[in-house]
Amino acid sequence: MQNTTLCYIEKDNAYLMLHRVKKQHDINKDKWIGIGGHCEEGESPEDCVLREVHEETGLTLTDYRYVGIITFVSDCYEGEYMHLFHATSFSGTLSDCDEGTLEWVPIPQLLNLPHWKGDELFLDLLQKKVPFFSLKLVYTGNFLKSAVLNGTPITDI
Repeated sequence: MQNTTLCYIEKDNAYLMLHRVKKQHDINKDKWIGIGGHCEEGESPEDCVLREVHEETGLTLTDYRYVGIITFVSDCYEGEYMHLFHATSFSGTLSDCDEGTLEWVPIPQLLNLPHWKGDELFLDLLQKKVPFFSLKLVYTGNFLKSAVLNGTPITDI
């Protein structure tokens, strides 16, 4: 299982989103996702999210919160523990990203953009400011087969 981070940086009721359009063989090709990436050896999730946000955006997070862990299970891809963060303050100037196009997207418009079905579940939890949570998402291909929140199956996915 690989460890990754994902951060939703919020400003003026919008999230800074990455439209993944620049890499050839990208599991997230053409989807809109938050900012993050793979943890390096010896990094904590916090170390990783700070590094990845800076590398991909040029921004330095100054106020952020670790909100949950998402366990991805797939019949096509390696398993993943994704550490989810929410940030409300940062410094620096936004720069170009070599993995895609960065854009501030109003939160109510997020679900109108191409995304993974499971993202809807954790974005809803994020918006509801649910305390730290564990979410397991099981995919068959690109289809969300099942979801379990804090050990309880979610039946309406």
